[in-house]
Amino acid sequence: MRFSLALFIPFMLLTLAAAPALVAQDTIPRCTTVEPMSGKTGIDIVVTGENLDKEHVAKLYLTDGTNDIEMVIAEQTGATMKAKIPAKAKVGVRYKLMILTRGKEPKLIEQPVRFEVEE
Repeated sequence: MRFSLALFIPFMLLTLAAAPALVAQDTIPRCTTVEPMSGKTGIDIVVTGENLDKEHVAKLYLTDGTNDIEMVIAEQTGATMKAKIPAKAKVGVRYKLMILTRGKEPKLIEQPVRFEVEE
């Protein structure tokens, strides 16, 4: 009985100490709004969301599902990004925003936020 109890207590302490590390998740950037929602190429937009700082977001794109157009990020904070709509964006297309995350395994994540390019 003493032997099994002597092994059980350290095992339980290690299990409880390791539990937070096992369930920890990466912080995922998320875009919630874009202002304005439409406009001409060359205008500046402001993207609002969570975890949008340089530590979490490497690049920002416009995507139509087939073609991805990289945007130049002018400013970045945890809650906002400011970028310019590139000249390559096509008029009449309603693009989704897509971000490239940083980290050991960078991921491209399409966001539920859209921008339409106008004439």
